[in-house]
Amino acid sequence: MIFDRVLDGLGAAIVDGSLPTGHRDSIDGFVTRTGSSRSIVREAVRVLVGLGLLSAGRRVGLRVLPASEWDVLDPRVIGWRLAGPERGVVLGELRALRRAVEPVAAAAAAGRASDASHRADLEALLAAADRLAAATGPDDAATFLQADREVHRLVLELSGNAMYGRLHRVVARALDDRAGIRPGLHDVGLHVRLARAVADGDADGAAGAMTEIIDRTGE
Repeated sequence: MIFDRVLDGLGAAIVDGSLPTGHRDSIDGFVTRTGSSRSIVREAVRVLVGLGLLSAGRRVGLRVLPASEWDVLDPRVIGWRLAGPERGVVLGELRALRRAVEPVAAAAAAGRASDASHRADLEALLAAADRLAAATGPDDAATFLQADREVHRLVLELSGNAMYGRLHRVVARALDDRAGIRPGLHDVGLHVRLARAVADGDADGAAGAMTEIIDRTGE
């Protein structure tokens, strides 16, 4: 879509410094830059303002904001940063955030496994892990990624912590970045072990499996 192209182009330009902090511009300037219509540029600017990449004022026009103002937990901003010059830094930040949250969430999810009201979600978690384990062929990359995202989303949501649950979009974006890497049998086994530990109420086992899953992303 044209809108996505314009939004991604402007967002990436801000993140990689092509449009540096403090740069001032206008809707007309962005129309010229992107070759798109004013309506599309206005909508893209509205999104970028909401993400903290731009400020907009009637008299001062558009101004590029520093990284300290960006919504760095938004998947779009994460994607632009991963494509930029600080990719290694961003990967390290994502891994640190996941390591701080996901093992705790996995333990909490296991601690709630005995609650009958979560039975459907636990079954869904085990089913997603089974799909992941079955999708290891050369043509199964999309199926594997979808199952991988589902496993992590369900663990975060089963934790019962609404804030952990909201982080599933951040984790999904981190997983998307590894979509081209073929999963090893050990990694597949870790996901199955994670799901079974959660379903069995094994908090230590669930936290340990999740920690190893995350740590192996840095190898």
